[in-house]
Amino acid sequence: MTAPAPTAPAGDYLTALPPEIRSRQVDNGNGLTMHVLEAGTPGRPVIVLLHGFPELAFSWRRIMGPLAAAGFHVIAPDQRGYGRTAGSDDRYEADLAAVRPLNLVQDVLGLLAAYGLRSVATLVGHDYGSVVAAWAALVRPDVFRSVVLMSAPFSGPPALPFDTLRTGVTPAAADDIDAALAALDPPRKHYQVYYSTPEADANMRNGPHGLHGFLRAYYHVKSADWAANKPYPLQNWTAAEIAKLPTYYIMRRDEGMAETAAHEMPSAAAIAACRWLPDHELAVYAAEYGRRGFQGSLNWYRCRFVDAFTTEARLYSGRTIDVPSSFIAGKSDWGTYQRPGDFERMQTKACTQMQDVHLIDGAGHWVQQEQAEKVAQLLTAFAERNLA
Repeated sequence: MTAPAPTAPAGDYLTALPPEIRSRQVDNGNGLTMHVLEAGTPGRPVIVLLHGFPELAFSWRRIMGPLAAAGFHVIAPDQRGYGRTAGSDDRYEADLAAVRPLNLVQDVLGLLAAYGLRSVATLVGHDYGSVVAAWAALVRPDVFRSVVLMSAPFSGPPALPFDTLRTGVTPAAADDIDAALAALDPPRKHYQVYYSTPEADANMRNGPHGLHGFLRAYYHVKSADWAANKPYPLQNWTAAEIAKLPTYYIMRRDEGMAETAAHEMPSAAAIAACRWLPDHELAVYAAEYGRRGFQGSLNWYRCRFVDAFTTEARLYSGRTIDVPSSFIAGKSDWGTYQRPGDFERMQTKACTQMQDVHLIDGAGHWVQQEQAEKVAQLLTAFAERNLA
């Protein structure tokens, strides 16, 4: 199907915001000048919102006003490598240490220090922002007094080899899932392996329907609007089992994400009916990623394949998130189950004070955009309940 032409010109980030949201640039003391969206009155209890991929602080545009109206000071940055936050090295050749999770936590701590804040009431993270929020709550519970994880469960830090004096050191088994996926018919690959390649950025920017069209198809296929999103728990981490995930997670080996998404390009009628992401708002994302590209944000995914970062994270082996926590996701979001067992371990082991889990009807992966009113209500209730 041919992609319909955008109905609006490339959007301007700032003029597309609701009037109650203001914008500023903040030096975070960790090498960045962060672009930050704010709502509400300084001095009130603070809620920090961390977006995921491929999103922006703009993704919280319908959440910030209701939280501010409930009496909170709301802060949402464009994270490192995204949007209008400056100072990061966005090249493929960049030092990936800057985008490992612990340094992304440092970015948030530095931002809060610039505001003169020693703690916040609630930290919220969506998608990869959920990873940052989880690590932040784990390593600095004195700063982040409660946490909401959205769309990406956290199963805890990597484990240290244990009792090796008695049992001996067992060499770490190579993660041969990529080879096993390649051996399937048709051959497949994990999306994070694709995101780690030098070709991914150009592929998504220059796909068959252009950047605006790619983003339209990508947001559509991971939303509740795509009828085939009917997720369920997977049994184990094997190629045959995870290949049950949609192709935007376990891709055809001969296609990039642009081609993968293009197979599900929505019709002009479906685009016109999309109230949660009309074309003039999608144009904001297209303008920002068109200006900056994806590589600075794709570099986050590459950290998962760096052994030194895993070794560093093992410093926190056995630590749990002990502040009040909650999990929110769309009922149509495969992200809840993409890593078998993580959803369950988050609730039983990784988070010791998980108060509630919400899987929201009528939402896929972009839950805070697809069902903004419901998410705002849940965040408000959680934050109010856990005010110190």
